[in-house]
Amino acid sequence: MRYYSTRNKNETLSFAQAALSGLAPDGGLYVPEEIPQYPCMVKSSLGTMDYRDIAFETIKPYMHDEMPDATLHDIVQSAYTFSAPLIGVLDRFALELFHGPTAAFKDFGARFMARTFAWLRRGEDKPLRILVATSGDTGGAVADGFFDVPGISVTVLYPKGRVTPLQERQIAGLGKNISALAVEGSFDDCQKLVKAALADEALKKRMALSSANSINISRLIPQAVYYAAAAGRAFAGRIDPDGEATPRANLKARAPEFASQAPRSGLPITLCVPSGNFGNLTAGLYAMKMGAPIKRFIAATNINKTIPDFLASGEYLARVSQATISNAMDVGSPSNFERMTAHFSWEEMRRIIMGVSVSDNETRQAIVRVHEEVGYFLDPHSAVGWCGVDKLRTENKIGAENAEPVGVLCTAHPAKFSEVVQPLVGPAPVPASLSRAMERAVHSQTIPAEVSAFIEAL
Repeated sequence: MRYYSTRNKNETLSFAQAALSGLAPDGGLYVPEEIPQYPCMVKSSLGTMDYRDIAFETIKPYMHDEMPDATLHDIVQSAYTFSAPLIGVLDRFALELFHGPTAAFKDFGARFMARTFAWLRRGEDKPLRILVATSGDTGGAVADGFFDVPGISVTVLYPKGRVTPLQERQIAGLGKNISALAVEGSFDDCQKLVKAALADEALKKRMALSSANSINISRLIPQAVYYAAAAGRAFAGRIDPDGEATPRANLKARAPEFASQAPRSGLPITLCVPSGNFGNLTAGLYAMKMGAPIKRFIAATNINKTIPDFLASGEYLARVSQATISNAMDVGSPSNFERMTAHFSWEEMRRIIMGVSVSDNETRQAIVRVHEEVGYFLDPHSAVGWCGVDKLRTENKIGAENAEPVGVLCTAHPAKFSEVVQPLVGPAPVPASLSRAMERAVHSQTIPAEVSAFIEAL
């Protein structure tokens, strides 16, 4: 498999080269020359396969001939000591992506990426510096994934005052090979600083640099796995039991009473993706093109609705991001839009993606309503997705459950956003990993949103 920049199809390179460089020299994002298809036997078995087996079969063709199967198998086994259960909640399904060590969906990409980078750079003398911009959860997942990995250090940039106290402790509380910079600006400012550094030829001569945002193809591809696994299970008419971190009040008493029925087999699922930088949804598009039984996607954003507006009008207008209670989605200029347009025209996107925008007030109402009805806690980002489904059903743009199974990607555990959730519905149950993170002290350096200040800090 070869990769090219979204801004230049004429030059291609290997997976290792694309992953380790992160961003193309022309500022574009790397994409595969083609999206491979699942073999028929794998495609027909997605509903019954173990998650790690699906991960191996999904990732393998993207790394063709660059990594031995045995090595990829070991990386997958090591990275995924947790899974992504698809459970029933009222009239839809929740794809819980917060059962990993930092309780956010970013764990799936970051843990695979850390182990892959360590293997790709085996024998290298020059240390690698990973740069990552975060609006909240990415930084913590990357920090955890790369913590104590020999030969690799990580610098995380986050918007000062715009992440939760828990997120800040996950980002800036580990130490050792993980450092943190609090940027006086927005996530978009952080992202611009990372892109500027990765494009700085003088800086790259002094240190080996790469990225760990979803701009990096090696973090994006493993996220396609949970889409394939969930869609396969839904198509087979199966759902999972609640997991250890499932945030359902009075779990044993309420789960049997309120869990929805398993989906009718043979129906492809519609998946609603809370979206900010659009890396997660792009991974879903890859899974769909590989053959996972997905009918379509819903791109649910907060008031930063650049992509829903584009889907409606065909005109892409990047804008300054606005702060919301779903802070990890506060992105006005989504990087992965370049990847989406590399693979799909506007007309094609409109056929498979529905856009919807949700306000903070609507987000709060969804958190309260779902908790009152079923005792299930939603974080603000998952609540955006939940509300997005409600709005489209009210407008008759998606069918009823028996005609169109719908799943909402629950991207982070509600305990990570207690400042929003607790005043509305009380405290969510706290996973052990988050309890440990809250005990950390924050060690970060504040810098202005200026390239010179960032390079000086590096």
